[in-house]
Amino acid sequence: MCKNTRMPLYAGLFLLSLLIAAGSAFGVEQTGVHQFIEGKSAYADTIPGFNNADLLTQPWLFVGADTEPSRLLAQADTEAEGEQKPLSPECAAFAEDPMANIGDVMRAGCEPTLAQMSRLMDNPLGNVAMWINQVDIWVMENDKFPDEQRNKAAYMGILQFPKAISKNWNTINRIVYSVVSQPLDEDKISNVGDFSSIITPPETSSGGAPIQFLGGRTTGFGDLYYVGLVSPMEGIKHEGGATSVWGAGIDLGFPTASSDVLGTGKWTAGPAALYAYLGPKWKIGGLWQQYWDYAGDDNRSSVNLSNIQYFIYYSVTDTFSIGAGPNIIVDWNQDSDNRFTVPIGLGANYTINIGKVPIRLGFEVHYSVVRPDSLPAPVWDFRFMVIPAVPSALIPFLN
Repeated sequence: MCKNTRMPLYAGLFLLSLLIAAGSAFGVEQTGVHQFIEGKSAYADTIPGFNNADLLTQPWLFVGADTEPSRLLAQADTEAEGEQKPLSPECAAFAEDPMANIGDVMRAGCEPTLAQMSRLMDNPLGNVAMWINQVDIWVMENDKFPDEQRNKAAYMGILQFPKAISKNWNTINRIVYSVVSQPLDEDKISNVGDFSSIITPPETSSGGAPIQFLGGRTTGFGDLYYVGLVSPMEGIKHEGGATSVWGAGIDLGFPTASSDVLGTGKWTAGPAALYAYLGPKWKIGGLWQQYWDYAGDDNRSSVNLSNIQYFIYYSVTDTFSIGAGPNIIVDWNQDSDNRFTVPIGLGANYTINIGKVPIRLGFEVHYSVVRPDSLPAPVWDFRFMVIPAVPSALIPFLN
């Protein structure tokens, strides 16, 4: 459906992603719940968690001031390969302080330590460019059919980069793309015929559709999303070295999915807001996003969905943390018994250097303590993350 008109959009958005990746260094979606409707083109909307691309974000970054990358690069150029240049007294003092401001470190011509970069990546609003690579494997189940389970899998990439708009304000930009594998066969769905005679809408159904309905699997590109947040350059300082940061902005969704069962078929938009408390040990906060459709395939169900990602992490060391950042999904088109998916979780992440590039490795397990009563939904989510990062001061385009 509309496949010829989608191709120019795919190509344009793909080129946009490449340009941003080249200019910003390389830079999280979660399951959704959507309603049963009549019409075979909308079958993707009949299985909660199978079609909506709800953005996931992880707590990365530090809010820093303007920096001078040329000094740091000049220092690196003067070092012979394999040699360790002795630290100046000022750089040595910075190296001993994992809470040091990255802007101050780089303005002094010093190189950030791994501990400082790990702290930089703990803040969801700040001056760092990242390529977030995330793989989720969901175990899907319908409580009305407890013996039937299917797995949904997705790779998601997030190109995240800041862009200063004044001395006091910053923008944080995220472009989210995905490759999704659904336990639904697009070809079988296309041959169903009278779709409304196969599936009864949930308001008159005693148990919805079994998770194995139509079987098979479809894999391809999902919808594309953009999130833009505006935030103050400087956070709110608290006693004990903690900082609070906040941002507000917009979400945009584009119907780029290569198959109907992999996307919403709708153009979506809505507000977004984030708050985070970043202490020496605890990092606590949340991102709220709302999606409404304003255009798209009239045969597909409407979108009215909230995604609330809360995160709680505890820093065991300067580079090792435990905690989780699951996503609460609220599908306002469903009745109260099928509206909420609320997971809890636990995991760990560890920041290492590969060469001089800091990379965060993470693994989390989420369990949905609240999920739809009569519709298929995620029970377990196993998440793997690999996130390389670089201070945005090293990228002229971002300063």
